[in-house]
Amino acid sequence: MGLLLGAYLIGLSLHGTGFSLLVDGWLGLAAQYAPAVVCWIVAVRTRFRRGTVVLAAVAVTSFALGNTYYVVASAAGATEVPFPSLADVGYLLFYPLMLVALAVLIRRRLRALTLPVLLDSAVGAMGASAVLAVLLSPVLESAVAGPLSLGTVVAIAFPLFDLLLVAAVVGIAATQVFQSGRRWILLTLGLLVLAASDVVYALRLSAGTYEVGTALDAGWAIGLALVAVWVDGAERSPAGAERSQAGAWTLVVPAAATAAGLTVLILSSQKQESVLAVALAALTLIFAAVRTQLAFRELMKMNDLRRQVFTDDLTGLPNRRALYADIPDRLTNAAGGRSALLLLDLDRFKEVNDSLGHDIGDRLLVQVGQRLSGHLGAGDLLARLGGDEFAILLDDAGSDRAVAVATTLHGLLAAPFTLAGIAVQTDVSIGIALYPDQGKDFRALLRRADMAMYKAKGARTGHHVFVSADDRHGDDRLRTLQELRTALSRDELVLHYQPKVDLDTGEVHGVEALVRWHHPVRGLLYPDAFLELVEEAGLMREMTNLVLRKALDQAAIWQVRETPLTVAVNLSASSLMDADLPERVASMVDERGLETSALALEITEDFLMADRGRGKAILTRLRDAGIQIAIDDFGTGYSSLAYLRDLPIDELKLDRSFVMPMAGDPRAAALVASTIHLAHSLGLRMVAEGVEDAATYDRLVGFGCDHAQGFHLSRPIPAADLERWLAGRAEAALAV
Repeated sequence: MGLLLGAYLIGLSLHGTGFSLLVDGWLGLAAQYAPAVVCWIVAVRTRFRRGTVVLAAVAVTSFALGNTYYVVASAAGATEVPFPSLADVGYLLFYPLMLVALAVLIRRRLRALTLPVLLDSAVGAMGASAVLAVLLSPVLESAVAGPLSLGTVVAIAFPLFDLLLVAAVVGIAATQVFQSGRRWILLTLGLLVLAASDVVYALRLSAGTYEVGTALDAGWAIGLALVAVWVDGAERSPAGAERSQAGAWTLVVPAAATAAGLTVLILSSQKQESVLAVALAALTLIFAAVRTQLAFRELMKMNDLRRQVFTDDLTGLPNRRALYADIPDRLTNAAGGRSALLLLDLDRFKEVNDSLGHDIGDRLLVQVGQRLSGHLGAGDLLARLGGDEFAILLDDAGSDRAVAVATTLHGLLAAPFTLAGIAVQTDVSIGIALYPDQGKDFRALLRRADMAMYKAKGARTGHHVFVSADDRHGDDRLRTLQELRTALSRDELVLHYQPKVDLDTGEVHGVEALVRWHHPVRGLLYPDAFLELVEEAGLMREMTNLVLRKALDQAAIWQVRETPLTVAVNLSASSLMDADLPERVASMVDERGLETSALALEITEDFLMADRGRGKAILTRLRDAGIQIAIDDFGTGYSSLAYLRDLPIDELKLDRSFVMPMAGDPRAAALVASTIHLAHSLGLRMVAEGVEDAATYDRLVGFGCDHAQGFHLSRPIPAADLERWLAGRAEAALAV
């Protein structure tokens, strides 16, 4: 096909004007039939299953057949070929067939096109049509000037089909539904070359300047060849391989079409233009105005969406995403070349959520954000990172100003918040990292502020400025946290049991279960080495369930061995926030065939003081299920004793800070004696913790204390060692 087209072009350039049977006849026909042959070969290869290929083959063949009649008629007769003739039938059929082929090509993609894209297509189509209508005005005017006849209809049909074809091609280009590269460009160029050839031919014909054998005659052959190349390429690409295209190019076609429509209207004000051209130009600007309005709305929506993306829904403050986007520039342009990042975390916020509800917790976060916002400078940035964490970037701040601000904010948040008529008091831990001394970028600053915040939380100092030693502490903390998660899954936590001795009979009827971590490298770890991390990581529920299962499993073993012991398990405040706790505990006891009296739960009075109403409800449900309740560390809460009257309690455990000094301190002994009397008057058992020597043991017996536990009697030991200790104690009693 390429060789024939090349030979035809060379022939046209050499033979001059006028009809040449060799060049305009045989070579011209061969150059037009070659694209038809290519299209039909492709149709056969695709087994006529692709409608676009078949329609394109029929269209190209129709054009070639029309030209065959024209050439044969020109060669056979001495006069010019009449107009219209059968040749025009073949030429005219090409256009509707190609328009249908284009419709088949994009019909499956039309449903996926959005209204803005369709408007872009309409703007492009109308603008191109307006320009073409201006160019075709002489042809249309001369065609309609004479009487209406078949020749007039055919003469008008050619420019109108050209107009429709150009509008379709430009409209499809504006939609950018294809990204098939050169293939789609070839189709577009081919159809535009055919339309341009028709326009130039019509203009020359109307002016009486058209001659056979010029380069213009090659336009139709070139256009058909480009269409054939596209058909061949479309067949080689899998169906649906075209991909949607986006980018700045999507604005080129509608922008150019709008400019073209405006130009046509301006020209029409200076000289007479056809009604069709003016109408198409006006439609172009109308569609462009609608598209502009739609684009403005989309821009507003995008701006609103961007604001939502970078804004915390609850507090209205910038969120974590905004912080990551904004802070790098702020650090680069910081006044004085320095800044300070403060990371704030509310202490015991989970208790507020669990005890008062998430709606109250949300209100607390909103008020915290408002308080913080009101006490920061104009150049400072406040954001909510998520949960109960806030971040503040102080502009032009060194260590002194950062500490001063942290101290102010700590005192500010210590004041009670009024939420739904309830006074809620909270505290905050603040970590401080300094730029650029402690981090050259935001991620490094945030990491070190986070380490400092956990240091402040652990030491309960309110705030802490990062120092290099914290880095190791932070790494150790993260490593320990990961190891702790592994320990829970690998059953590395074990229980030791400390006996509680009945001071009246000397017998042991109960033990306290105390958790230990059998670390594979660091050895046996006590609770103070990991409980805080468990709480911070939200693993307390999982660990509490594990400890309860282990303690009850051991109680079941002792019951089978006919040495039943009541096992006491410590519960944290966060565990008691779990509304399902009573049912879960009762189910665990029942599954092991134990009496509910085999389990006692120990809680601290701090929890009761923080939320007495919720505490009473949870404890009442546990007590109704038969679970014994003990108040641990009694006397350290510095709180009202009214809860002893109201709450379902079985036992008080007097803290070791009262018991240990009483042997040499009469006032301490008086406090212990009066507390024991108070417990008995309320019908409660009294257990003394921290019994370290025989003198203390004897004083407690004299005061009428019910039970005692401490190192003088036994340290917390594994179950097997406890059984041996009990056996030895029983043998000693028999020997006496």
